[in-house]
Amino acid sequence: MKIICIGRNYADHAKEMKSELPTEPIFFFKPDLAILRGYKFYIPDFTKDLHYEVELVVKINRVGKHIDEKFAHKYYNEIGLGIDFTARDIQQECKAKGLPWEKAKAFENSAVLSKNFIKKSDLDLNNIQFSMLQNNTVVQSGVSSDMIFTFDKIIAYISQFVTLKIGDLIYTGTPAGVGPVKIGDTLTGFIGEENMFNIEIR
Repeated sequence: MKIICIGRNYADHAKEMKSELPTEPIFFFKPDLAILRGYKFYIPDFTKDLHYEVELVVKINRVGKHIDEKFAHKYYNEIGLGIDFTARDIQQECKAKGLPWEKAKAFENSAVLSKNFIKKSDLDLNNIQFSMLQNNTVVQSGVSSDMIFTFDKIIAYISQFVTLKIGDLIYTGTPAGVGPVKIGDTLTGFIGEENMFNIEIR
C-alpha cells in the first residue's frame, strides 16, 4: 500500500506558504508505517514545530497504469479525511539547503486517516465541504471545488509514473490555515457534518 501526497493543490495554501502555483500535480510518498494507528499522536522529539494539514483522501480500488483522465473515476469509490503532519522546521531547513525533505513528512504516524470513508455516490465530488477543529476552534475549512487539480486529474497524472494498486491512498492537498500543534491539543475532522476523526496530541 502506497501513501501518495499532493502538494500545493489549493491556491490559498500555496500563497500562505509563499510558493508558486503548480502547473502539474506535485506529489511525494509516505511509507505505510506513517499511518497513525489509534487516536493518540505523540509529537516526535526531532521537531519543535509540528504542523497539521487536513486533506481529503482518495482510496484506490483497482490496479491501473497510464490511466486516461476520462476513466479515472472508475479507480475509486470512497473519500476519506486525513492529516499530513509536517515537521515544518525540518522541512524549511532541508529546503534552505536544497535537500529532499522526506524526513519532515514521511516519519512514523505522520498520516492520520479516518476510520470511515464515504461512498463517492453519496457526495458531490465538486463540492465536498471539509474542516478541522483545533480544541473546538475551526482552523481549516475547504471545498473540493477549490482544488487546482481534481481527483481524476491527480489519478491520471500519478499513474503515468507509478502503477496504482488496490488500497493505495492519495492525500489530495490542504487548504489554507495550516498551523502548529502542541501537547494537549485535540484535532477533530469533518466531511460536511460527519465526524471523521478525533486525535489527541501527546
